[in-house]
Amino acid sequence: MSKRGLIVYGGWEGHAPKETAEFVAADLRRAGMEVELADTLDAFLDESRLKTFDLIVPHWTMGPLTGDQEKALTRAIASGVGLGGFHGGMGDAFRSSTGFQFMVGGQFVAHPDNHKDYRVSITNRADPIVAGLNDFHVHSEQYYMHVDPSNEVLATTIFQTVDAPWVNGTVMPVVWKRRYGQGRVFYQSIGHSTKELEVPEVREITKRGLIWAAR
Repeated sequence: MSKRGLIVYGGWEGHAPKETAEFVAADLRRAGMEVELADTLDAFLDESRLKTFDLIVPHWTMGPLTGDQEKALTRAIASGVGLGGFHGGMGDAFRSSTGFQFMVGGQFVAHPDNHKDYRVSITNRADPIVAGLNDFHVHSEQYYMHVDPSNEVLATTIFQTVDAPWVNGTVMPVVWKRRYGQGRVFYQSIGHSTKELEVPEVREITKRGLIWAAR
């Protein structure tokens, strides 16, 4: 029986939520997962239905999450459903929902210099999500995030900026995994557009991470 995933997309259009959601959905389907897409946050209201999925991908930059939506989603993940996502779709999704941020393990706060070239270093080469991959460069927003120290970090980047020189030298997580109750949680901070998701290492990490998170 194949795994079942739900991607809920929307929010700020600058992150091309529909296009990037469809891109990731196609990769998951090629890997054998059944994937459903929804474009309303009301998809989070039915807790019993959420619990029928193996993976939930919130992909909704800067949207408002109601208390009922947050409660149903966090309960579903705590029960064992997987949670996974990327860039602002999950790392800058619901700025006023601290319960959601606690589950994700981090929250975007800045991207100094905006789009720039930066290096991503694999830090745990034994982990299957990044095994066999080399360090790589990407042109994107380098996300500065407030992160949970309990995260298991798989890749990092070092900040060297013009806009915020006081953070230069900071080692920032780019890819991590964690637990939330019985659920597995995966996040990576790259993916402003499909062009960035097409970077081979980013594409592979995203696919592997989402599949790992699936129950």
